[in-house]
Amino acid sequence: MFDKYLTRWALTPDGDPIVTETSRLLPVRWRGAPAILKIATHAEEKLGNRLMGWWDGNGAARVLEHDGDALLMERAVSATSLIDLARSGRDDEASRILCSVVTKLHAASTTPKPELIPLSKWFANLEPASAKHGGALTQAAAGARELLSAPKDVVVLHGDIHHGNVLDFGESGWLAIDPKGLIGERGFDYANIFCNPDYETATEPARFARRVEMVAREARLDRTRLLKWILAWSGLSAAWSIEDGDSPRLALTVAELATRQLSNADA
Repeated sequence: MFDKYLTRWALTPDGDPIVTETSRLLPVRWRGAPAILKIATHAEEKLGNRLMGWWDGNGAARVLEHDGDALLMERAVSATSLIDLARSGRDDEASRILCSVVTKLHAASTTPKPELIPLSKWFANLEPASAKHGGALTQAAAGARELLSAPKDVVVLHGDIHHGNVLDFGESGWLAIDPKGLIGERGFDYANIFCNPDYETATEPARFARRVEMVAREARLDRTRLLKWILAWSGLSAAWSIEDGDSPRLALTVAELATRQLSNADA
């Protein structure tokens, strides 16, 4: 699978292949510099590859070559990660970095956009899941209906912003990888921050409340609307987990925290 691109782009393997459900990846050297060769095997990843090229290094890792399902992009080699920052008492710094990267992505060029998935389609599984399971999913579905019926500040969205998808590229700064390729209200892109990087970090109430205040301030978002996006997203995440046979505990706990904050705001 990799051979023709190794030849075409004069690449040298620089590590073992990585196989996921949606992609095949190979660390390589391109003109002496570290890069990653990614071949998408799933429609969602193929769309993400096209979006990476569209961003052209503005908030996202720089694409060096692109041909159909294959993408060659610069590779982060720094040992510093936002996951480590968040877990070592520097959560505020990690959140500021994430917000800064999202702002750059949302400010991208207005040139013709690639094919994108509307948020209404992305949330399609939430309504049937809420009807089946009820509870927090019912509240999340209601919030999603409200938000999707009257979107504000519609932009090209990354769709999967979290601590593992924004990496340190040294002199190039912190940049995003692995987008989903969505379009919709910009507030959505900040919601997944609150479900990461792990259960302990994401669900500590005081930290959650501080994150809400910081992200609302850094991203210039209405706090209540941000909380509604967090509730909607965590409900969708829980629905997907249930469907896949995984535990929805983290997402449901975040949904409860968001609901509590919304209730306090209305009191």
